[in-house]
Amino acid sequence: MNLRALRYFVTLADTRHFSKAAAACFVSQPTLSTQIRKLEEELGVQLVERAPRRVMLTPIGEDIAVRARSVLRDVDEIRMMCKRSRDPAAGTVRIGIFPTLAPYLLPHVIPKLRESYPQLKVQLLEEKTADVMRMLRQGQIDLGLLALPVQDDSLEVFPLFEEPFLLAMPDSHPLANKQEIQLEDLNNQELLLLEDGHCLRDQALEVCSLAGAHERVDFHATSLETLRQMVVAEAGITLIPTLATQPPVSPTRYMQLRPFASPQPKREIGACWRRSSALGGFLREMAPLLGELPEGILRAKRSAA
Repeated sequence: MNLRALRYFVTLADTRHFSKAAAACFVSQPTLSTQIRKLEEELGVQLVERAPRRVMLTPIGEDIAVRARSVLRDVDEIRMMCKRSRDPAAGTVRIGIFPTLAPYLLPHVIPKLRESYPQLKVQLLEEKTADVMRMLRQGQIDLGLLALPVQDDSLEVFPLFEEPFLLAMPDSHPLANKQEIQLEDLNNQELLLLEDGHCLRDQALEVCSLAGAHERVDFHATSLETLRQMVVAEAGITLIPTLATQPPVSPTRYMQLRPFASPQPKREIGACWRRSSALGGFLREMAPLLGELPEGILRAKRSAA
């Protein structure tokens, strides 16, 4: 059983047409037909029902087509792994990133990656933190951008930057009159938070615990943008990471932002990859670019968003 015959058979299973399958494989129709017959002889089963103007797979043919697709995917992955190992900067790197960071960090760092590695193909997957960790451990992604600390000895961690939180509130809120916020100002305040599974929720709960604030239990947002609009609607106040308030993010009318007095609540962002990864050397070289942000962008300032 050779891979070429399997590829011909899978293409025929996809097209259900000998001529179209031959054209897709860049061979003549007799060549494709001969290879599939040889595959049937080797396996000792009929894979294809041949009828005028119609191609159907036998039941065992349908089952084998499913397995063959999986085999060919694995073979392609092996080839890609070898290519990436020989020249990682000309291959593909798969990056996982969580939703409250992705749309605000990527516009700053992707252009730098393209400039530094013009042949590199970057695949981005936006998932919640637990899913990014799972995909990283299972080899479905090469690098994860995560909030630190990460408790996993199998991963190498490269700290990138610290991102302060800002307090977001409606124009009418009493705290909008302050230049900066003290943690004790949040005592007995009700904060809007994200739903379970978002690391920003856990970070905000830590701040609530320190400040004596509590969460609004009848509403949990699914995204940072929903939180922003709930603040505008005067449903409450919330914490927003600094990057989510900087260009290219558009200002939000009727919402005020205030920095916290030192020590500011913040989160630390890092790049993580498997210690066993064949791309380890390249990821170690590339990682600093993921933390190169415009000067002053993480400086928490008083502003009307």
